[in-house]
Amino acid sequence: MTSSVQPSPPLDRNWIAARIPHSGAMCLLDAVVAWDDAHIHCSATSHRDTANPLRSHGQLAAVCGIEYAAQAMAVHGALCDAAQARPRAGFLASVRSVEAHVPRLDTIDSPLDIEAERIGGDGNNVLYRFTVRSGARILLTGRAAVVLDASVA
Repeated sequence: MTSSVQPSPPLDRNWIAARIPHSGAMCLLDAVVAWDDAHIHCSATSHRDTANPLRSHGQLAAVCGIEYAAQAMAVHGALCDAAQARPRAGFLASVRSVEAHVPRLDTIDSPLDIEAERIGGDGNNVLYRFTVRSGARILLTGRAAVVLDASVA
């Protein structure tokens, strides 16, 4: 990422949980490492938690990294729309070109780095490219379309 804003004070798990729809164990991110208008970089260690709510049969599949990326996108939206009285509701409409380079996330010992880059969109639709890494190792990549303030029928 280039020209990132370093959070000050740190934007930790409590700050994140207050601004995304997920709370408790479903808030997967630990901190915002850096962000700017087009990018966000978050970190997480919840992939190692045996009580992670995304685990199935005692394992956390690599595709669960999509939820980590979606939460990073939600945090990015909250940061970019900080002037609004309430964060805009966003819904993950689709994911494309997802490539998992590992079968599972729970076997990764080091923290996860989750990066999302806004690559397009308008006032109601946003397209992100995302990468989930462990150090220099790429674990999962893809693109996601987010619809903002969609009517719920």
